[in-house]
Amino acid sequence: MKSQNIAMTTGPLAKNIFRYSVPLIFSNLLQVLFNIADVAVAGRFAGPLPLGSVGSTSQLLFVYTGLIIGLGGGISVIVAFYLGRKDERLVASSIFSSLIVSLVMGFVLLAVGIVTARPTLAVIRTKPELLDGAVIYFIIYMLSMPAAAVYNWGSGVLSAAGDTRRPLYYLTIAGIINVILNLFFVIVCKMDCAGVAWASVISQVISAVLVYRAVYKNQNPFAKKQLLNKHITIQILKIGIPSGLQNAIFAVANTFVQMGVNSFDAIMVAGTAASANLDNIVYNTMAAFYTADAAFIGQNYGAGNKKRVLRSYLISGAFAFFAGLTIGLLLIVFGRFSYCFASFMDNAIAANRGLGKTVIPSVFVMVGSCLFRIAWIYTVFAYFQTIPSLFLLYIFSWLITALALIVYFVRTFRRAF
Repeated sequence: MKSQNIAMTTGPLAKNIFRYSVPLIFSNLLQVLFNIADVAVAGRFAGPLPLGSVGSTSQLLFVYTGLIIGLGGGISVIVAFYLGRKDERLVASSIFSSLIVSLVMGFVLLAVGIVTARPTLAVIRTKPELLDGAVIYFIIYMLSMPAAAVYNWGSGVLSAAGDTRRPLYYLTIAGIINVILNLFFVIVCKMDCAGVAWASVISQVISAVLVYRAVYKNQNPFAKKQLLNKHITIQILKIGIPSGLQNAIFAVANTFVQMGVNSFDAIMVAGTAASANLDNIVYNTMAAFYTADAAFIGQNYGAGNKKRVLRSYLISGAFAFFAGLTIGLLLIVFGRFSYCFASFMDNAIAANRGLGKTVIPSVFVMVGSCLFRIAWIYTVFAYFQTIPSLFLLYIFSWLITALALIVYFVRTFRRAF
């Protein structure tokens, strides 16, 4: 890997974590801004119903994209671990094996998504007037799953080596193309939901090609006649699948929240879909520090640097907390400031992932975030039937889950060294 990548096992830790995270922040925010552009184009040039149709799929889509993003995070941890051990052969094996796993995952999600689109959207109570548009958007978007899997694979590999800049460049290029295609398909071709979806598919393919080319040029595992490594593949699945499931669990829980939103009228659904992007700005800024946490812990764990593992967790968590607090307060919207408390949960998830522990944390997430949120929907929200009573569930579920995850991280850290 290139020497100008940010050092994780040496040098000033806080400075390097911050330098590593800044491109990730912009990458995450670009994705939010491009999603806002999707919603804006659909709402401005196609009308409130296409806007509501696209918005109705958001949580369900994240069940799928969350699996891929989580898998990419797991891949980053595995590659970072072997980079920390300075084992070039296993680095190459982990890159090749994780690519195969990612492609298989992408095509499986593509098939499942297409087959289950309409019944699943109906189950989450998508409004009848929004259902057909939502199904069209969702099915077309599913075609991007293999490309999204390749992009997250490549981004994970590059990030594991301390390179977060090039994924940002590639995402910028693909995102600009996405906006242009949105305008072309919706305004010129009059394709509304389908046009927004096709723009997303094409931009995902472009980002996948660019990031694959970067990994191939950096370290070509194919030139070294790498085969699928059984041991590493199992490691990737043991870390990547639970990591993906953690994301999917949040999405499943939030799908029940979407059901609550869908109980209001179509205009309320559309408005909630638009305002949700403000939440995404806060969360995705904080998420950059969680990615840094997992990568830095992964490399330092591989290198046996006990102190840097613990300091990576604390520094990343502090950055995430104050980022959430600052941006949330600036938004001056009810509940947004509470995102800083999410840092305790999400940073602990990333720290456990960096130590290769994802199964037990997934159970904590399932109980504390998924089951708790579902129970809240059918008790507190069912009684009050208001938007505040719906969204207050987040802060309580964050704190409950965070407590269990932090205790587990401390226990795992002590046993690891």
